[in-house]
Amino acid sequence: MFCAFSFKLDKTVARLVIAAQNDGYAQGYAECSQHVNSSLKVDWDTSRSVSHGVNTSAALASLKSEFNNLQLPIMDLINVALQSEYHVAQLKEIFPDEDENLA
Repeated sequence: MFCAFSFKLDKTVARLVIAAQNDGYAQGYAECSQHVNSSLKVDWDTSRSVSHGVNTSAALASLKSEFNNLQLPIMDLINVALQSEYHVAQLKEIFPDEDENLA
């Protein structure tokens, strides 16, 4: 059960990291191009850039929103357990101690 939730979280985080890297690259390339244009008084051609015409900021914002709205049922179980008078016992049911199971 926990493994499936972990996979969903890992996948979302990985996509978010890649989107952040892509946006950082695109923003850095754009800034560098502006410096080249300004200092060398040329019109630097950015059409061959990997990020040319791609709205990396929107992609990053979308994935941030997806991450912030990620629903993990395990978190609901934990929140319910923490509201209980017997929260330790309920948490142990959710996350059994593997050492105790081996004895």
